[in-house]
Amino acid sequence: YRVGTMIELPRACLQAGVLAQAAEFFSFGTNDLTQTTYGLSRDDAGSFLPEYKANGIMEQDPFVSLDQEGVGELIRIAVERGRKTRPDIKLGICGEHGGDPASIGFCEKAGLDYVSCSPFRVPIARLAAAQAAVRESASASSMGGA
Repeated sequence: YRVGTMIELPRACLQAGVLAQAAEFFSFGTNDLTQTTYGLSRDDAGSFLPEYKANGIMEQDPFVSLDQEGVGELIRIAVERGRKTRPDIKLGICGEHGGDPASIGFCEKAGLDYVSCSPFRVPIARLAAAQAAVRESASASSMGGA
């Protein structure tokens, strides 16, 4: 067996280097991580987020597509600190973001190894993951990388 941990709180992201001493993988619970980062209940947010989007306060619902600047920054910090401690650590996300193409693109750029999502989202996730990998490969090639 592999033993790992869910990362669902901002503090867990910040302490990822310590957590990686014992954990062989991190699974970022992006639904809960989004709730705790924003200090919002996903259930309550549904009553006002559509109005925020309509008035330009928020571009997107952070429970539908991962907030790459806020929640994403926490994930990038955890990736860096976790891999510094344990270079071979496996990293991924679980939750509805795992089926969102934009979120999957972020995961590829951030160096995550997998996404997990609801069964009905698996075909979309597979396609989005393949497209993200091709984009990253093309980007690395055009920059003189891999």
